Amino acid sequence: MTVCYAPCPIVFDLDGTLIDSAPDIQDCVNKTLATQSVEPLSLQTVRSFVGGGVDVLWQKIIAATGLPPARHADLVGDFMRSYHTATSLTVMLPGVAEALEVLAARGHPLAICTNKPLGPTRAVIEHLGLSGYFQFIIGGDLMAEKKPDPAPLRAAFTGIGADPQKPVGIYVGDSEYDATCAARVPVPFLLYTQGYRQAGLEQLPHLAAFDNWADLPGLVAASVE
Repeated sequence: MTVCYAPCPIVFDLDGTLIDSAPDIQDCVNKTLATQSVEPLSLQTVRSFVGGGVDVLWQKIIAATGLPPARHADLVGDFMRSYHTATSLTVMLPGVAEALEVLAARGHPLAICTNKPLGPTRAVIEHLGLSGYFQFIIGGDLMAEKKPDPAPLRAAFTGIGADPQKPVGIYVGDSEYDATCAARVPVPFLLYTQGYRQAGLEQLPHLAAFDNWADLPGLVAASVE
């Protein structure tokens, strides 16, 4: 299936797609919960809450722990004090750097569209040595809208040269937020299956799915002319 002409713009989600950041997010969450005398949350629980951005993360934590909703802003503020520079527990997913190297060498413009705030996004991709691959980054605090609203993804494609009225390219992500966002733009979606999604594959619209980053360049090549 042809989706665009090479070099086709490609935009990536970050958490659960390029990196496993859940351990750092869990650590920052539990530091904040400790100040409220609340029992720590498991990694599995925190991972299931990731994807919608910091506000959604804390809405889910508040619902799960019984903390007062009125404390939301204070809890987010406390969390962000450690989250801005939280990189030590985050790892790049296997094969990501190699796949990005191949795609960049083929001339594909690359960008990131994430609901993670821009500060932590830049900190972690610099820490992992990935910043040189991306010509443009949309963080979750740069626009009023967040994924699954299509506006951030449209902005990311525009930032790497796509037509703002009718962006053409590929979005790569791991979650319900990503699949819905891509469908709303609309652009074809390549689904990384080992990320943070909670829904089954059959529930998420996607052009193709992959569980090994070594397969991504081939999937991209099969989708473009």
